[in-house]
Amino acid sequence: MSVVRIDASRICDWSSFHDVFAEVLGFPDYYGRNLDAWIDCLSYADDPHAGMLKRAVPKGETLTLQLDNVDDLATSHPEQYQALLECAAFVNWRRIEAGSSPVLFLSFNRG
Repeated sequence: MSVVRIDASRICDWSSFHDVFAEVLGFPDYYGRNLDAWIDCLSYADDPHAGMLKRAVPKGETLTLQLDNVDDLATSHPEQYQALLECAAFVNWRRIEAGSSPVLFLSFNRG
């Protein structure tokens, strides 16, 4: 299992949401900076040939996003927090529907 730490206190609007995830996960330069693009990048978290993350997890393994200071995000920016939850769930649903296993976990450090 691969764990990537995200400092959720850095997220204060949609621009910073996309900045933080693109920076930490290494999304490609053509990342569309919208939720559909976020879902697309993370749907291929275990496919190094897709080039969606700077370091894809091995096939069959999972990527855990350790969200530090998540309470800051949940209380101060609930729209981005809710979108994160829904989009992460959609990544796994999409993969299950396609016959693959879930690839994305969220872990919260309330901070």
